[in-house]
This record gives sequence, C-alpha cells and structure tokens, in this order.
Amino acid sequence: MSETYFQFLVYPKSALRISTTFAGGGHRADCSIQTISSYHQIMTEATYNEPSLTLNRIYTRGGDKGKTSLVGGQRVEKDSARLECYGTVDELNSFIGVARVSAEEHVQLAELATILKRVQHELFNLGSILATLTEDVHPKQPRVTTKEVLQLEMEIDRMNAPLPALKSFVLPGSPRASAELHVCRTVCRRAERLTVTLEKIDSIPPEAVIYLNRLSDALFVWSRWVNYKLDIPETLWQPNAAASGS
Repeated sequence: MSETYFQFLVYPKSALRISTTFAGGGHRADCSIQTISSYHQIMTEATYNEPSLTLNRIYTRGGDKGKTSLVGGQRVEKDSARLECYGTVDELNSFIGVARVSAEEHVQLAELATILKRVQHELFNLGSILATLTEDVHPKQPRVTTKEVLQLEMEIDRMNAPLPALKSFVLPGSPRASAELHVCRTVCRRAERLTVTLEKIDSIPPEAVIYLNRLSDALFVWSRWVNYKLDIPETLWQPNAAASGS
C-alpha cells in the first residue's frame, strides 16, 4: 500500500486532471515550493479529498523491475530516498496499529486507543504528501499541518503531567502495549531521519519532519502513560546491571 496505490488513495481522477492542467499550463512556478511561505500557500486547505479507489486486483506486475509510481505518475526506483521515506511511514503505521490493538484490550487505555487511531489516519495523510512531488501537490490533497503538531503537543503535556520525573532512561518492557509503543517510537525516529535526508535533496513540506519529531516524543510519553494507567512500575536503566558492572 506504500507504493503505487498512493496515487489512487490520494488523487481522485478529477484531482489528477486539475493537477495536470495546473502544472502544464505555464504556472508550474506558482505551485513549486521555493520557500516555507509558498509551501504554506498550498498547505493551508483544511478539507481533503476522500479516497477514490477500488482495489479488486492487488498485483499489477508494474513493480517487478524495481520501480514504482509516485502520485504524479513519475516512475522511480523502489530504493529511492522518497520511497524509503514514505515506506517507513507506512511501516510505522502498521506498528501503531499493533499498539492500538493492545491498548483496546484495557479499558484504562481507551483514550490512548482513540488517539492512536487518529495518528494512523494522519500517517496516511503524511504518506500521501511524501509520495508527491512538489509540482503535483493538489490543494485538497491529504497532508499533515501545524494543527496536527499542536494537537500532539497538547496531548504530550496533558498525559505527561501526572507521570513521575525520570532519573534514568526507561528500558522498553512490560506491559506489552508500552513495549510496542517503544517500538513505534524507534521506527518513528527512523522515519524522521529518512525524511531529513529527503529534505536535503528534494522539496518536502516542513511540517513532515516537525510532525515526526513531535510524534516520537508523544510515543515515548504514551509508553510511560500506559505503565502509569495500568499501575505497572517502569524498569529504568542501571549501567551497573551489565555483566561488566557486577
């Protein structure tokens, strides 16, 4: 789902026609992202296109030679920086889905399960924009914005407030939901690093890196919040617990 299908998920046929007309009608410079301010001109639309697709055939053989299509139709290598980037976002989404299932098993974590489901939608939105070259971005195309970042910050502050201050690093572990959120956190950091790399060689919205940076912080807080809500002590790093320290 992180390859060719993105162009169907985020670009209904009407949107593709609009984009082609816009980009090919002598106005490409108006849509290109040269500065953050011009990027925000494209990114401020709050209403997104709903997916327009029918997946009745899963394999197409189109990627058998190691290439796939971006949203705008460009064929690129499957190990390109852009593919690595939004493919890892897709991987992160899968891991968050696992953590959400675990959270749904505990009534005390119902709020977190709801948040994680929203984040999964946001990650698909992020994948949409990362799978699209600047000149092909449509005004109603899904993406992450400062609103998503601010929402994460509010949740971080609120859910971190009752947690005890840390005096060492946390070892990922029990309960399962907490450990799974730590896995999500590390995958999120990898997605962030890959997005930083992509940003050095191509134009992407600045919110992409900011969102992933804030999400990784949120995942850390949420992992601790799970222990707090389930009344399970955290295991802290003890350097002298190593074989050489005993």
